[in-house]
Amino acid sequence: MARLEPHIAWRYLFSKKGHNAINIVSGISAGAVAVVTAAMICVLSVMNGFGVLVEQMFSEFDPVLLVVPTEGQTLHTDTLPIASLYAREDITVSMQLEQTALVRYKDHQLPARVLGVDSLFTRTAHMDTIITDGFFSVWDGAFERAVLGRGLAAQIGMNAHFTGALHLYAPERTGRINMLRPDLSLRHEHAFIAGTFAVNQVEYDDQMMLVSLPLAQRLFDYDEHTASALRIAPKEESKINHLKSEIAKIVGPGYKVLDQYEQQEDFFRILRIEKLLTVLLLVFILLIASFNIIGSLSMLIIDKRESIRILSHLGADERTIRRIFLLEGWLISALGTACGVLLGVAVSLGQQHFGWLKLGNGTEYVISAYPVHVEPLDVLMVAVIVLTLGWVAAWYPTRKMKDER
Repeated sequence: MARLEPHIAWRYLFSKKGHNAINIVSGISAGAVAVVTAAMICVLSVMNGFGVLVEQMFSEFDPVLLVVPTEGQTLHTDTLPIASLYAREDITVSMQLEQTALVRYKDHQLPARVLGVDSLFTRTAHMDTIITDGFFSVWDGAFERAVLGRGLAAQIGMNAHFTGALHLYAPERTGRINMLRPDLSLRHEHAFIAGTFAVNQVEYDDQMMLVSLPLAQRLFDYDEHTASALRIAPKEESKINHLKSEIAKIVGPGYKVLDQYEQQEDFFRILRIEKLLTVLLLVFILLIASFNIIGSLSMLIIDKRESIRILSHLGADERTIRRIFLLEGWLISALGTACGVLLGVAVSLGQQHFGWLKLGNGTEYVISAYPVHVEPLDVLMVAVIVLTLGWVAAWYPTRKMKDER
């Protein structure tokens, strides 16, 4: 009997019904499920595409791993256990010192994030891919240089070809402020612009400038062994999680080792929340579409009342008959799910390779078309959700079959 139930349900799915409207409603039900399933896969794939795109942008600048103190703003590289990192041959360790300073060029002035970097910085960041004008240099052997975010350079009114000095001011960290002459309590440094960069993220492009580490240490009144973080890049491809755990053991509980996701934790958390809310909204739409399955299955039960009576006389109990129609409703949902998955994956892969849907006129944004990245786990999750809701929608009319008989 267990094999008979799917066989009868399959025959009912494709056999001619007593009323043509039942076939139409069943087709509409499967079609609605297919459209919503495809929409879920396409929307999630586009959101994944934007996530991968922004992740790539951040990875051009952010190091593979970042060591920061758990308390305070600075760490000292001449003390253990930090100093032991420099003894490892499988990683490159670069110092950085980041704080806020006032930047002035002629009549323009504004606060900026000043990031002091050492000579190993370029081994931990792909600056050659994000330089938009000029070149990367923070020290040319004679003069201090600066590389500004493209937005910051525009706000302050300069570009890579200007020859005027860029002035930086920061308050004395250890001295007292002269209330009569507050300007005398500011430390002052200057640098000449070498180039501009763009990560296409506001917190970098509109707020950050790169200078040499010694200049930043002088400006913020720190010694040569003080930094705000250590940038770490493996010299060879390796398992990042394993390397992260090793470094965490070396530096101890006084420091945190952050991977690229943790360095941008707020952004990726927001992205996950947006993705969850999108799934919930589409599930609600799917729930509405599932009412078609309830309607078509209810009509089918009424249409097959004579067949139900014959099955009862042949020995089929009420539970068996309910299973037949439960499978029938679920098959409608499964058919829609299969078509929707194929359609959604096909459209997503087509957009990924051919870029059918453009962003604006193709020149206003970082990319010309909507980015797409198909995640197999997302496809599986969508299929499970749709099939589960289809099973629930099929269960509702079958539980009242006793009244229909």
